[in-house]
Amino acid sequence: MNSNLRHDSNKVMSSVKSTGTKPEVIVRRGLWKRGFRYRLNHKRLPGHPDLVLRKYRTCIFVNGCFWHGHFVEIDKMESTICCRIPTTNRDFWVAKIRRNKERDKEELRKLAAMGWHCIIIWECELKPSKREEALESLAFTLNHIYLQDHRICKIDDGRCQMEEEDMRMPMAAEE
Repeated sequence: MNSNLRHDSNKVMSSVKSTGTKPEVIVRRGLWKRGFRYRLNHKRLPGHPDLVLRKYRTCIFVNGCFWHGHFVEIDKMESTICCRIPTTNRDFWVAKIRRNKERDKEELRKLAAMGWHCIIIWECELKPSKREEALESLAFTLNHIYLQDHRICKIDDGRCQMEEEDMRMPMAAEE
């Protein structure tokens, strides 16, 4: 790779924000409006999820379609409507997106092993025409997760308690 292209690529990469992006802010506002409370970019969890809802044991990643290779098959690495791979310096970008996808998969695997639910919201799902549907779907999913994780059963003396299975679930990033 010639040094000019490498310098240009590094310049582009350094100018990309990793937190507080427009899609992330849209998701945050949508969740807040629906009554969900969260923490931002939890440093103690793998992958530093964009949003962490401890009550729901859920991590939300708001991924940009280009940077995380939305709809791009690792084997083919062809452009799609959602993710257009640049024609200049194509090998660099294909390798970069491939590494990002592999890293994302590993981080999701680690979070699942720690007992966390993971939800990925793609940038293209937050276009104005699809936004409300995506946010309603996210709220529905979070409520479903909560109900599943907080099942209640009756005990002989009439008290209600969480099922034993739910009480044993490990919780990462406790303060």
